[in-house]
This record gives sequence, structure tokens and C-alpha cells, in this order.
Amino acid sequence: MALKDDIALFQQLSIFEGLSEEHLRLLAFGAERRRLGKGHVLFRQGASADSAFVITEGRLKLTMHAATGGEKLLGEAGPGSMLTEIAMITDAERHFTATAVEQSEVIRISRVLFRRMLEEYPEVAVATDRRLRENFSRLVAAAASSTDKLR
Repeated sequence: MALKDDIALFQQLSIFEGLSEEHLRLLAFGAERRRLGKGHVLFRQGASADSAFVITEGRLKLTMHAATGGEKLLGEAGPGSMLTEIAMITDAERHFTATAVEQSEVIRISRVLFRRMLEEYPEVAVATDRRLRENFSRLVAAAASSTDKLR
């Protein structure tokens, strides 16, 4: 995949909404690509998270430990999905395990890289703060709606 393809993919991600093509180019240039063979574990539940991953090819199975033992399937993520975006901003723990269902490729965006973008370009920090607040508000509203339905 070419740099322009990575930029186009990043433009589709809500967390990067409002960032210029130049900012996305710098992010794509500094990011790291990883190829995953079928069955390869990208990360495990409980591991420390220092980066987010954008899936460019293939599919990853998302699972978590079940209370009864074994694992519980949460779903699958495919091209254009971002996993653990909060890890680009703050210390976090992986809340699920991600395993390649087929030959896959991801782009790793490290916290160091993203923080450097935030420090060097205040407009990126403002846009990211706005997007995270919007995402959090939607999450809270969805949780409230679910709680109301359970009553």
C-alpha cells in the first residue's frame, strides 16, 4: 500500500476527522506496518497498550476471557477498523485479544508518534480533543439508553 492509500484510510477514521492531509501524511510516514499470518496474535487481553492499530487488509477476531473459562467472541474487525485508539493518548490496558483470522496487515500508530503530533501541531490536539469528547458522549448516551431498556 502506498503512502497516499494510508492517508486515504486515515481520512475515514473518526479520530482523525478534521486533520489536514499534511498532518495525516506525517502520521502515515511515521507509522509502522505489520503483516500477520493466520492465527497470529496481534495483542492479548490484559497487556499494556502503547499504540493503536488500523487494519488495512484481512480480518482479526476479537475475544475476551469468559467468566466461565475459555474465551468469548466479541466479533471481528476488518479493513478500516481502528483497535485501541485510546492507547495513542494515555496508558491503557488491552481489553480483548486480537487474532488474525486470515493473512492480514495492520498499521501501528505508537503513542510516542501521536503525542509528538499533538505537541508539534496544537490544531491536531484541538481536533483530537473534540473528536474524543464526541465519541465519549455517544458512548455515554448509548450506555444510558441500554440501561433504560433494562429497567
